[in-house]
Amino acid sequence: MKSFFEVLEDRAKQIDSILCIGLDPHPDEISEKSRKGLVEFCQRMIESTTQVAAAYKPNMAFFEMLGAEGWLALQDVLALIPDEIPVILDAKRGDIASTAQGYAHEAFALLGADAITLNPLLGEDSIAPFLAYREKGAFVLCKTSNPGADDFQNLTTQYEGKWIPLYEQIARKVERWNTTHQLGLVIGATQVPALQRIRQIAPSMWFLVPGVGAQGGDLEEALEAGLRADGLGVLLPVSRGISKADDPKLAADMLSDEINRIRRQVISDNGKPNRISVEKTLLEQIGDQLLTTGCVKFGDFTLKSGLHSPIYLDLRRLISYPDLMNKVCDAYTEVIRSLTFNRITGLPYAALPLATLISQKGGWPMIYPRKEIKEYGTKASIEGDYQSGEQIVIIDDLATTGGSKFEAIDKLREAGLVVKDVVVLIDRQSGAAEALAEQGYQLHAVLQFSDLLHYWQDSGQVPADQIQAVFKFLETH
Repeated sequence: MKSFFEVLEDRAKQIDSILCIGLDPHPDEISEKSRKGLVEFCQRMIESTTQVAAAYKPNMAFFEMLGAEGWLALQDVLALIPDEIPVILDAKRGDIASTAQGYAHEAFALLGADAITLNPLLGEDSIAPFLAYREKGAFVLCKTSNPGADDFQNLTTQYEGKWIPLYEQIARKVERWNTTHQLGLVIGATQVPALQRIRQIAPSMWFLVPGVGAQGGDLEEALEAGLRADGLGVLLPVSRGISKADDPKLAADMLSDEINRIRRQVISDNGKPNRISVEKTLLEQIGDQLLTTGCVKFGDFTLKSGLHSPIYLDLRRLISYPDLMNKVCDAYTEVIRSLTFNRITGLPYAALPLATLISQKGGWPMIYPRKEIKEYGTKASIEGDYQSGEQIVIIDDLATTGGSKFEAIDKLREAGLVVKDVVVLIDRQSGAAEALAEQGYQLHAVLQFSDLLHYWQDSGQVPADQIQAVFKFLETH
């Protein structure tokens, strides 16, 4: 018998599609919370999408929420899927070997699914029982699309003398376990740098790439980062973008056409720089100049908190280097263009010159909150012209814990302004994104600190022991 990934590849080629249809009967989308309601929802999705479905991915949680009735509904739904279309059970199982055997029996022997999603936290022996079913497959969680993904997945571990993030260690381990070619990886569309890096580690593996649409993943970026040279290797699951459409069939057809348009563009580039390779060049250019201009220094520095740090970031120096300042603001501008807003605001003091140049480049009006409220004249707390109810994008140089961002947000909200997005040059990956997300704000970063550190080490510009010292410092502070 053919393996799961052989069947998947055949299906993708036959219908010229890498779209995976998520069968996620959310309680607010089903007609009634019953076996009948679940089946009717999924039947509508299946009948609307068989022409473009490379695979179907039912999410176990939405069936299990009804207990035994939901399990029977899942059986009914699986029976509706044509035999030639592979089924991936989205269960995210992960337990000790003896328990994993039970989960594997349920998924493959009882339900008849073709593949399953797995959590690798318990190690290889928790994955092995699923691989005993040689014609079946599994997608292993690696770098997920949710806001809390970085809580653990960016923690650093040692690999061959280098410090690498946990998600990269997972990718390397899974690639090593994949001797029978039954494993793929789950990498969120919101994690483009990780997606590109993991494609280098696992050039032939299939990736399940959720997060396009409702979670904010960029379709074009995800495909350019994740596709193999043959235009395959990425499976894009979409659920709400189709189920919530007035005409699900039309929505699925249009999405599949858009995916194929981008795939063909990526394949036809024939070595020309695409969007992702241009971004990589930007990382190299900015990364190089941050070092040469002294905006980033390695050594022993006493921070305001009294801690001794092996690295110091001083982005206020950007204003003395017009060429670098221009590159940085161009990069900011590209990020900001995708957002919805009325005005931008720079945070005093480091971001004020950045925001000013970005305002000129984008043609966007600018305001800024004062650190100290004026004791005279208008006694303004915010400088510039604005109207209550307008939406503001905050611009700053760095994101660490998010504390300074909340101070600014409070001032802006007190003035009747709306904040949803914060854009920084470097996310230090020290909790700011998660802290902001908890309060309903989204952090966007031109560069991730870990990507810069890896680049400086890999390019030989900073000795490995200094990079490792920084990763150790970040782990403990």
